[in-house]
Amino acid sequence: MHEAEPFGPERSHPQTTSRPIPRVAFVCTHNSCRSQMAEAIAKQIAKGTFAACSAGTHPREHINHQTLQTLANHGYGTDGLRSKPLDDIPPVDWVVTMGCGVACPALPCAHREDWGPEDPSGKDDSSFETCLALIEDRIADLKKRMEAAL
Repeated sequence: MHEAEPFGPERSHPQTTSRPIPRVAFVCTHNSCRSQMAEAIAKQIAKGTFAACSAGTHPREHINHQTLQTLANHGYGTDGLRSKPLDDIPPVDWVVTMGCGVACPALPCAHREDWGPEDPSGKDDSSFETCLALIEDRIADLKKRMEAAL
């Protein structure tokens, strides 16, 4: 596994400098749509609460262009996003699978949950908007749960 992913120079939680912030991996099959949305959104919404990354069990060569466009339309940064396999992410504390029936037994973690948003790939723009809104809500909820646990 690589440790060079851009999760910021510091992993210390802002409220307690001695405790590292948790790492959350958003995982789906192709790492080209939902998990990429989750990574980009979390890096903005949950910055300082958890470090986000994403990967796929069978990643595509490129991120879905509608995913990048939808993220950009909502002001989310897409620099540095790329489809990657599970081996390219650092050790994580949480794994959030994004549906697809993805099982990641080779990705150890302390907590695992499945959000299961419908895959908008190949559908119209409104499907991407719906997916993005669902992921925003779930990330806000995850951030709130993590902050409450501190």
